[in-house]
Amino acid sequence: MEFKHKPVLLNECIDGLNIKPDGIYVDGTIGGAGHSLEIVKRLSKNGLLIGIDRDEEALRAAKEKLKDFNNVKYIHGNHDDINRLLLDEGIESVDGILLDLGVSSYQLDEKTRGFSYIENAKLDMRMDKTQDLDAEYVVNEYSEEELFKIISEYGEERFAKNIARNICKEREKSRIKTTNELVDIIRESIPKSKQNDGHPAKRTFQAIRIEVNNELKPLYNTVIESGKMLNENGRLVIITFHSLEDRAVKEAFIELEGRCTCPKDLPYCVCNYTSYGKIITKKPILPTKEEQEENSRSKSAKLRIFERRQKK
Repeated sequence: MEFKHKPVLLNECIDGLNIKPDGIYVDGTIGGAGHSLEIVKRLSKNGLLIGIDRDEEALRAAKEKLKDFNNVKYIHGNHDDINRLLLDEGIESVDGILLDLGVSSYQLDEKTRGFSYIENAKLDMRMDKTQDLDAEYVVNEYSEEELFKIISEYGEERFAKNIARNICKEREKSRIKTTNELVDIIRESIPKSKQNDGHPAKRTFQAIRIEVNNELKPLYNTVIESGKMLNENGRLVIITFHSLEDRAVKEAFIELEGRCTCPKDLPYCVCNYTSYGKIITKKPILPTKEEQEENSRSKSAKLRIFERRQKK
């Protein structure tokens, strides 16, 4: 299957990065290279784009799409390890970092990957197919309490208790191996009168996917480390697709910007707080109405931008 992925908030991301032709830029989730293509177009022969992805199929697709450019370096890895991955390449600082979080269109559409609740497939959901933990293990081996915690916290699913209990009942009969089997259990766990807010399995699938790929726990620290790796006036541009991601990014940006804790009546600051720069987007940038109509997967997207500055 061709790796198709329509980049979300493309123009807003490119504008947000404020690209310098000779700069070093990182696409920490290169995917189908939709954003990366527009970044590298704006670089001179002295500029460098570093594309990182945990999905080897994404990297192969990106290499094909960007085959006409010689100033791109590809790294198979997790953006949560961005500091180590860049240091391993001898790079201590960069001029911009883009993170397009969540699952890609290709991963959703490729039914063998098991991300979709629409297509029947083996329960998998691994973004990096070289890792051991997959959705089948989570669904069949996690305790009822662990499943409830994941589904309620990561999926914000109000029927998490019913779903966790019914998963455990069903797997006693036989191992749950496919997405359709899991969808059927979820449908039976939610009152039919409450199944009018999108697909009933959407939140549970999101929760299991987040657990399998460890998408949330390291995110706050990833944002902090990314912000610290920027050169002066470098930009960190992050797209999120659900409230848990957005909250982590927002809180990390606030930490990076720093806050004076001195009493307001003091004439000058004495707390010596640390600031690594400035939040450019006090409120997140949202897709236009036109983009939401053209690309339904953009509807929940939010874009936040941070700029590195030395404290004066």
